[in-house]
Order: sequence, then C-alpha cells, then structure tokens
Amino acid sequence: MKIKVFLTAITILILLTLISCNKSNKPAGTKTIGVSLLTRGHIFYRDLEDGLKAQAEKDGYQVIIASADFDLNKQISQVEDFISRKVDAIVVCPVDSKGVGPAIEEANKADIPVFTADIAAEQGNVVSHIASDNVAGGKLAGEFLAKALNGKGNIAIINQPAITSVLDRVQGFKEAISKYPGIKVVADVNGQGVRDRSLQAAADVLQSHPDLNGIFGINDDSALGALDAVKQFNRKGISIVGYDATPPARKEILAGTALKADVIQNPNLIGKTTVDEIKLHFEGKATPKVVPVEVGIVDKEALEKDSPAK
Repeated sequence: MKIKVFLTAITILILLTLISCNKSNKPAGTKTIGVSLLTRGHIFYRDLEDGLKAQAEKDGYQVIIASADFDLNKQISQVEDFISRKVDAIVVCPVDSKGVGPAIEEANKADIPVFTADIAAEQGNVVSHIASDNVAGGKLAGEFLAKALNGKGNIAIINQPAITSVLDRVQGFKEAISKYPGIKVVADVNGQGVRDRSLQAAADVLQSHPDLNGIFGINDDSALGALDAVKQFNRKGISIVGYDATPPARKEILAGTALKADVIQNPNLIGKTTVDEIKLHFEGKATPKVVPVEVGIVDKEALEKDSPAK
C-alpha cells in the first residue's frame, strides 16, 4: 500500500513538472512580445526586426517574431497563435491595413495590447502606431522630382493603395507637386510593392505615355521595377524617385541611372521605438496614438559624401 502511495505521489510530481515546463520556457516575470512582420524579404524589415530585438533584449523582454510573407491569412494565423500563447503584447506590420482588423479585434477581446509598426491598421484598437513620417517623406519626394523636372512635365506614380503608409506617402507627394501647375500626374498604377509587378505596371505606363518625364515609386521595389522598365524601353530623360534607400537603390543612384533620389527611413529606430512605447504601456504610462519617426532624402551627391574614401 505504501509503495502504491509513493508511486502515485511520484507520478503526480512528474505530471506537475511537465505541465510547468510546457506552460512556459521563459523566466518568471519576463514579458513576451509577439511580432508579425510584413516580410523578411525586404532589407527594411530585417533592419526593423534587428531594432526590435536589440531593444527588447535591453529591456529584458522575450520576442517571438514571425514573417507573414505578404500573406494576410498567414498573418491572421500568427496573431491568433500569439493570442493562444497569451503573449503580453502584439506588434503587427499589416499585410493589408483593413484585412488585419478582425485579428486585432480578437487580440482586443483577449485584453492583449496591440501596436503597429511601419504600416497602420484601419480597424481594431491599436495602442500606438510607430512609423516614418510618410506624409513628410512623400513631400520630400515630390519636391525633389518637381525640381528635377524644372516644374513641368508628365509623371506617373507606381502605387500600392492597400497600405496606409503608402497612402500617406502618395498624399504627401501629391501635396508637394500641387504647387507646380506645370506638372501633371498622367498615371497612378498599382505595382503591389514588388519589383516584377512594378516593372510590368511601369512598362504599361511607358507604352501609353511616350511623353512621360518622371516616376515616383512608393518603395524601392517599385522604383527599381520602374527603372528596369525604363532600361528595357531605352527611354531617356526620365527621372525616378524612390522610397527606402536600400543598398540596391543606392547603387543605381550612384551609377547615375534614371533613379535620381530616394527617401531614406530609419527602420532600426522604428523597431527600437516600438519597444519603447510597449515599455511605457507596460509601466502604465500614456503613449501617443501615433509616433512619427523622422525621414530624409538622398541623391547621388549626398551618397557620394557618405561613401568611404577610395
């Protein structure tokens, strides 16, 4: 009888240990942040991820980072997984600003605070949105292109209208060029934010508008896709302005191609600032609904100054 009781007690202890181990592999009291990135395919998001990780490690938080790879359903599943794992906060870089809303609302119901980085969401309760000042960035792009064209010409926008950050960029761009009555937007097409689709969209525009003078690409894949089309058609006298200043875009600017300038962001700082805002929320402090991160613009001259001496 004593042996049976002893064995039963041992069995209970083993089960309790297993349950405890399965419940969490993090130190007691450590807060966990679940992050769903738009993609890891862009340098921008890899830099943003690095910023998130560095600041989370500094603050003693555990991060679970997943990539949605431009797949809304995948992103929704990731958020649902974070909810089931009972993380302490969720960060989303939305694939679709409207489509991700129901997943955010589910997190709201679970009383898990949600933050968005780079791209805003149109539905659900978000504590803070941390992103580049995209309206200001769009204005910088518009001013540069207007001056490059001496205030007159026909231009096209390679757009991605499902994304709120892009809508802000285009808004700022249009506000800037509205000051130049000699400039006309003759095409506003969706390149879906990827290079191959942007190439095709730009090619269609070039065929329809032989008098095109300028192109604004809402990110570097869009701008580089437009540049590919300009090269294929051997079109001269076209100025392109992009957004992100990734290494491939910088290389083309320095080479003196049709890509003349790029709005530059600081994704690493966006990642760090996102964790800063989460920390404030954990501490019960007020956080702004929108936290803008400064942007700038670089052209060949600026990049040459920053390049190491040969």
